[in-house]
Amino acid sequence: MIWRKPAAEAEADTSAKRVLVIQLGGISDFVQALAAAKRIREQHVGARITLLTTEATKELAEKAPYFDAVEPDGKPTEPQAITALIKRLRTAKYDMVYDLEGSSRTNNYFQGLRPWPPKWSGPVSGASHAFLDPERLHMHPLDRLGAQLTKAGLGDQPLMPELTWLRATMRDAPRLLPDYFGIRGSYVLLLPRGSDTEANRRWPEAKFIELAQRIANNGVTPVVLGGAEERPIGAAIAKGEPRAKNLVTRPDLFQCIALAERASFAVGDDVELMHVAAAAGAPCLVFLSSTAKAPPPRGRSGVVEFTAAVIADLPVDQVDRQLRNCGVYRQAASA
Repeated sequence: MIWRKPAAEAEADTSAKRVLVIQLGGISDFVQALAAAKRIREQHVGARITLLTTEATKELAEKAPYFDAVEPDGKPTEPQAITALIKRLRTAKYDMVYDLEGSSRTNNYFQGLRPWPPKWSGPVSGASHAFLDPERLHMHPLDRLGAQLTKAGLGDQPLMPELTWLRATMRDAPRLLPDYFGIRGSYVLLLPRGSDTEANRRWPEAKFIELAQRIANNGVTPVVLGGAEERPIGAAIAKGEPRAKNLVTRPDLFQCIALAERASFAVGDDVELMHVAAAAGAPCLVFLSSTAKAPPPRGRSGVVEFTAAVIADLPVDQVDRQLRNCGVYRQAASA
């Protein structure tokens, strides 16, 4: 859905001294929510901002420059733990809460803080800054978060995720450099989905191998990233094109971000790392199933979407042509 500029309907509570941000999703959701967190930080200069999140995003959250404290126990399952969490939220006496999760769970947290909940921005009936646009469930997450913050009086500009702060935060440590993995010159990230996934959701192994060969023939290094599920396809690409770097499971999240920031391009399926690569600043080409409803990644360097009912049908020629048209091979030739 195309972002539209909503009308501001409230004044930001810039006097808030204790602010809570809630985001309980996975890495891709969290990376997009960081764009909203940046705006919250800019509006609440001098406030103490706490993030309620999960263990999955704790390490990245602790590096982000937007939070003063990170609490990773935001999704308890036992009733006693849920009660204890709500009690802790009540005791903290937050002046303002930004619910970027917007789920039934966080709705329950709000209800648990009645009859005197803090000021609350989120899709919750009865909240001081309720965001109840009926179209919100059909919006891209970044558009939805942007509209929610506008409703709370925090500006009306589109949100764009970015992770460029990471290298400065980590003082550009040597382990963040491509040289750490033996990568020299220009490189393209290949981000496949595990080979046990159905064909309408992934580009096939053979086409990744052919693309890697074309990339390498043009003087650019193909670099394969992924998790444990991608080990077989990473090994197959490296076997089919020995000039490729198979880094599947080797870099941690911070190293993946740093590699993406310096990459000439990233090509692959709609996996979490594609959202990370886009936010890190890599120009991206992502394969999307026209039958799926997953929101595409966004990034400041642009994202090209190749869509088909069966992703396996997308031709290598079309992908290779996109890399050529975007100057990826020219960059290598002039290096």
